Amino acid sequence: MTHILRIDSSIKGADSVSRRLTGRIVERLKAAHPDAIVTERDVTNGIPAIDGAWLGAVYIPADQRNAEQAQIAAFSDRLLEEVRAADILVIGLPVYNFGVPAQLKNWIDQITRRGESFVYTENGPEGLLKGKRAIVALSSDGTRMGSEVDFASPYLRHMLGFLGITDVTFVAADQMVFDPEATLKRAEQEVERIAA
Repeated sequence: MTHILRIDSSIKGADSVSRRLTGRIVERLKAAHPDAIVTERDVTNGIPAIDGAWLGAVYIPADQRNAEQAQIAAFSDRLLEEVRAADILVIGLPVYNFGVPAQLKNWIDQITRRGESFVYTENGPEGLLKGKRAIVALSSDGTRMGSEVDFASPYLRHMLGFLGITDVTFVAADQMVFDPEATLKRAEQEVERIAA
């Protein structure tokens, strides 16, 4: 059974282009895998930034945590378990100020844990979340994906690879400000070409 994890990070709600695309991608995947389980995670609903309390909570043995540490670690564990359970990640990536939304960065920070999602070896870091596929729906008003000012897509590709997820496909609705209708139509056609 295929397990899909849909992650949305746009603050625009129903007006979001990236949410529209992640929805279409999930529809396409579900058409190909009717028995698929879909878990939805809207990171705009509150993913705390990591801090000293988080560091203290997730890197001490579970049986030594106090109540506050146990709660902090449990939330981070839940996010990580959603990724571990998924075969396919569908990630909405709106580009804000040339980078990833803070909420999405918080999610990445929560799941990037030494010994849990990656390890350091004598040959360098090794991701532990292997065997997964990621489809990223990028949207932007003015930033062209792959341009010298696109700091969002290279960062996300790098972080996914760092965690062991190297099968990454991008669908881009970029530079929407110039021709929104044509750009969105092109992106939706890209979705239809994705092998489900």
